Amino acid sequence: MARQSPQRPDADEPELDDTTGPEPDEADEADDTPRAAADRALWEELRIDPVEIALPAGTGFTLRAYRPAGSLTPTDVSERDQDDPFLARRQVVEEEDDETVVILDEEFADEDEPSRRRRGGSTDADATADDDEEEEADDEDATDEADDEEVPVFLSHRGKLLLFKTPESLVSFIRSGAPNDLSQLDSWNELSERVEPADIVPLDEDTYELDLVVENLRGGHDAWDSTLLIEAGEVARDLSYALRLPAVLDMLSAGSSLDNLDEALRATVNGGIGGFMGRRRLKKIGAQTASLGWRTIVGKISAVVDWRD
Repeated sequence: MARQSPQRPDADEPELDDTTGPEPDEADEADDTPRAAADRALWEELRIDPVEIALPAGTGFTLRAYRPAGSLTPTDVSERDQDDPFLARRQVVEEEDDETVVILDEEFADEDEPSRRRRGGSTDADATADDDEEEEADDEDATDEADDEEVPVFLSHRGKLLLFKTPESLVSFIRSGAPNDLSQLDSWNELSERVEPADIVPLDEDTYELDLVVENLRGGHDAWDSTLLIEAGEVARDLSYALRLPAVLDMLSAGSSLDNLDEALRATVNGGIGGFMGRRRLKKIGAQTASLGWRTIVGKISAVVDWRD
């Protein structure tokens, strides 16, 4: 509808003061828009994002970035694993297995070699060398692809996720120069110089409520919150990769029961015939099994959190 021009006031009516500012809501909106734009400009320029994670022990802020795997040094978990007697024992067993030596009977080897040469065929050594060259070429290609893949890295140190209860404490840590896994990024120094507490405003998609997952799953299929559970799966995968939690990665790996739950939830969100099939698949997933699995995941993630006030 076209806006009507204001009518001229009557002579005996007082004229309104046109110098008054905009309505409070309009003023707030005008102030908020540039502030929000400035916040996102900082994060988008430096390719680092603030993240908010809620766990049973509380809610905290941290940072996350995605970079090519070949450009990152993984977090050092040696100190964390030493505190776990089961992990330490497994490492000893793996080292013993790696030192196993297979001894070839030289007598049979010497007898077999001339017979192969007399038949004019290639030796096992030749075939093995060719296979090794092909495998090395394949491994190099796979390594190049893996190095180019972008992977998550969090504000962490020695296998521990650093969570801060207030934006002020997070910014204070960033400026402190304390060692952490994000300091290897080329944009870290600039972030430490520019970031302010007001900038720590995570987007909705970077806010995760892991504390609600188990309770939601216990409520039964009809109560399951697709958005909550899908986002929980995304951050759990990121955390398990960045913090080197192989047990959690296995629980969420392709083909696992929790991965099937994730796929079915995504299908229901997409709607259509796929959504119908997704709802049918959800009915076959046990609520108790799903809740127990997620309780384990949340517990393992909580165990590697270093809370900072």
